[in-house]
Amino acid sequence: MTNSYDTGRLNLPFVGISTFGKRPYVEDWDKLDADVAILGAPFDAGTQWRSGARFGPRAVREASTLFSFGHGGAYDHEDDATYLPNTVGIVDMGDADIIHTDTVGSHRNIETGVRAALAAGALPVTIGGDHSINIPCIRAFDGQGDIHVLQIDAHLDFVDERHGVRHGHGNPMRRAAEQDYVTGLTQVGIRNVSSTAREGYEDARAMGSDILSVRQARAMGPRAVIEHIPEGARVYITIDIDAFCPSIAPGTGTPSHGGFLYYDVLEMLQEVARRNDIVGIDLVEVAPDYDPTSSTAILAAQVLMNLLGFIFHARGM
Repeated sequence: MTNSYDTGRLNLPFVGISTFGKRPYVEDWDKLDADVAILGAPFDAGTQWRSGARFGPRAVREASTLFSFGHGGAYDHEDDATYLPNTVGIVDMGDADIIHTDTVGSHRNIETGVRAALAAGALPVTIGGDHSINIPCIRAFDGQGDIHVLQIDAHLDFVDERHGVRHGHGNPMRRAAEQDYVTGLTQVGIRNVSSTAREGYEDARAMGSDILSVRQARAMGPRAVIEHIPEGARVYITIDIDAFCPSIAPGTGTPSHGGFLYYDVLEMLQEVARRNDIVGIDLVEVAPDYDPTSSTAILAAQVLMNLLGFIFHARGM
């Protein structure tokens, strides 16, 4: 009996170079030609407690080799669908150049990478790094039309300024809300003691945020949560791995118990991919040294692969 592997190498996950999903590496960003462009943003100088997310892109890439589906895509028997067939072009851009101690310069280089992906007509997918890398990712959408931000996270990240810091990992959603092309935010999973004070929550709601905790999201169900996003909105998705319970994702700098489990998030992502046009993605705060099992990085890679599958399946690819 023949199968899709008969047309190429077996290429097992532990063989070869660890690009994302073992997809082609494109070093020259002027020559990008793909549906999806993966960018690493190994920057963690924005952290307020445990660092280590600078190693997130490398760990997620390594984990993603488990999901390098060969030549025929990945069949899901529950959905009776084959996701990410070879008709979906995915390339790995490598990493933005990070300048140690220089937040402004490092963020500028990340923004350049996202802009290169957008200029090529590719869906930019940025792997952090701490959550401050969302700031240059969102800035890169200047001139791209209106977007709505879906944040899946334990923390609101809506601090305006603290001791002069405006571009750390507690600030990105505030910086996003300030952009005139960001029409609103849906912030899901917010719980426990947050890095954002009460006035930050008040500011967030006044600036167009819809804030839902894990318990509220579970009571509503994934479809009702995603219905909080305006119909027809172009959506940018930012996923902080600490949105998940540290029982399944301990490898992060600021773990928060009581978080989502895998299918909680998966079903929200499947629904938003079905309902809205997804224009950009980042996944942040994987700090692999805190998880010797590598399950956090594997979770991150699987979530990204599934999300990309949902997006392009909805587009008929």
